[in-house]
Amino acid sequence: QVQLVESGGGLVQPGGSLRLSCTASGIIFRLYTMGWYRQAPEKQRELVADISSIHSTNYKDAVKGRFTISRDNAKNTIYLQMNSLKPEDTAVYYCNGRGGATGYWGRGTQVTVSS
Repeated sequence: QVQLVESGGGLVQPGGSLRLSCTASGIIFRLYTMGWYRQAPEKQRELVADISSIHSTNYKDAVKGRFTISRDNAKNTIYLQMNSLKPEDTAVYYCNGRGGATGYWGRGTQVTVSS
């Protein structure tokens, strides 16, 4: 059974930081491209950042220079370090893993940026 479990969300003031984590089980983690997506109310889910099996990274333009994605294959875990957070970063953040024709989602963690 595949599981992706996110943690680390919460309420933070504008300009603050959070680190999200996603731990996977049931997949050959090191072979998967892992990513973070987000969905704000009444908006479509969008890619925030992803990292390939060879650690190549890709970021949404709006988060470049503020967010950093990383992975630890020994722990089957990816991270998203989010700095200089803005109110428009408020969303549910979802972990995604894809390998070949398969893809899996976590249940999401809420990030709220507000004063």
